[in-house]
Amino acid sequence: MDDWIDYYDSTHTIYVSKLHRDLHFQIIARDIIGYIPSPDATVLDYACGEALSANEVAAACGKLILAEPAPGVRGRLIARFAPKTKIRVRSLDDIRKMQDQSIDLVVMNSVAQYMTPEELDAALLNIRRILKPSGKLVLGDILQPNVGMGRDVMALLGFGLRHGFLKDALIGLISTALSDYRQLRSRIGLQRYSEDEITAKLKAAGFAVQRAHGNIGHNRWRMTFVARPPLVR
Repeated sequence: MDDWIDYYDSTHTIYVSKLHRDLHFQIIARDIIGYIPSPDATVLDYACGEALSANEVAAACGKLILAEPAPGVRGRLIARFAPKTKIRVRSLDDIRKMQDQSIDLVVMNSVAQYMTPEELDAALLNIRRILKPSGKLVLGDILQPNVGMGRDVMALLGFGLRHGFLKDALIGLISTALSDYRQLRSRIGLQRYSEDEITAKLKAAGFAVQRAHGNIGHNRWRMTFVARPPLVR
């Protein structure tokens, strides 16, 4: 995951325009809010990125913890949200030291593809530990083995067409093809999981799991799963 952390900590071109970036975070925030169980819930956004719409998520819960591995991004989050008493910024190391059964909702969106299978297993075990018995993990944006980059291109173009940045999306695709992102993706690759494979990983970490009807974000060819500690009978 370290190479991807370095990439996202750099001046990258993953978003084709400011509108694309802003809409991306707005839609993710809307989807996260839909999973918040109560207004007083403690929510953890695991590897949250820039989290530009975190204020909206924080307004819907009691406390929002933004966990971010990239030091530069984390520094910007700390500066941006310092006045917000409901938002706290943490490193992934901090998350590994959190109190047992202290979180109501963990969202890990568009993260698993950048982790090795072993890193994902370790993260899932830790999340299982810090979740309350009534809590849940939402694992979103899982790439499927049989869905290639062409679907990502179509999802971006459709997103751009619906929201008025199609021209920027086309230009951005050309830029991405020549960028460090494409080189890194070709060299390291992204982890892909079938529904059965990700279900097995979650069950091995101690979760009961079901696939959500829709994915978090705009890419409908990717998968989201909702995992919960099994009910104690």
